[in-house]
Amino acid sequence: MKRRGFITLLGGATVACTVAARGQSTKRPTIGFLGTVAQSSWTRSIASFEARLREHGWIEGRNVAAIDYRWADGRNDRIAEIAAEFVRQKVDIIVTGGNAVLALKKLTSTIPIVFAVAVDPVGSGFVDNLSRPGANVTGLSIQGPDLAGKRTELLREVVPGLQGLAVMANVAYPAAKQELAEVQAAARALGVKVVALEIRGEQDITPAFEGLKGRAEAVYIASEALVDARQVTINELALNARLPTIWGVSGGVRSGGLMSYGPSLPALFRRAADYVDQILRGAKPANLPVEQPTKFELVINLKTAKALGLNVSPALLARTDEVIE
Repeated sequence: MKRRGFITLLGGATVACTVAARGQSTKRPTIGFLGTVAQSSWTRSIASFEARLREHGWIEGRNVAAIDYRWADGRNDRIAEIAAEFVRQKVDIIVTGGNAVLALKKLTSTIPIVFAVAVDPVGSGFVDNLSRPGANVTGLSIQGPDLAGKRTELLREVVPGLQGLAVMANVAYPAAKQELAEVQAAARALGVKVVALEIRGEQDITPAFEGLKGRAEAVYIASEALVDARQVTINELALNARLPTIWGVSGGVRSGGLMSYGPSLPALFRRAADYVDQILRGAKPANLPVEQPTKFELVINLKTAKALGLNVSPALLARTDEVIE
């Protein structure tokens, strides 16, 4: 069973302005989709996004010229390239993830930008504030740093006597760096020592696991594009080191991680389609509040738990939204 819900700040999907009224043009819009991760990581989310657009009446090839999907595979250089391509092409709106927002903001102040997922949009400088984002950017927050304590507590339930916690964070991404700090604070309060695995690129992931033996009993992954695009690699390294993992997105569990706690990505992308609908009908991103999730999913991979020799208590399973067996 999955539970999804959000604070509804946008109001109804129908707005008074129409695409024809916007700029007095009937040109079919082009939606640029800058996927910051690998395509396989967002397959379910894309299906949710497209289904919601169709519910709003936006159909590719009919009243939408194209949904132009590009995938950066977690690479900052590729994110910058795709951002520049979309700006040169003058697409009508760009949908993306948090890692790409600053690159896009540097290139355009006029093309509307909707982030379907962002760890900390205010702290990262994407928007002025949540209620009135300002400029040409709006979207959905996953409150990554705010959930650090809860994820740490969940790991302690599965790993009794947890004393050392490794935290993998891409410190080149401000929100992940902030999440690392939040985990350190939460762990201190629980008497757990944190081993920081600071990475800045794919080449840092494997070396980060070296030397962990005896220093940590579990790994916390601060989700963002780089690590989300390397979920399989990270989970294989963790499993080989016999370290349970906790992710902020369920994709990390579907690809072999132990557990995740965070909002549903398909639900976030479905809501992102609502933003796209309103903007294509004339709404301004600056006036569309950033939404925050109110419900979070706990997902556990029992196959991974068995491989690690861990027993997940019936009490914890009863609170789980999805079990992967």
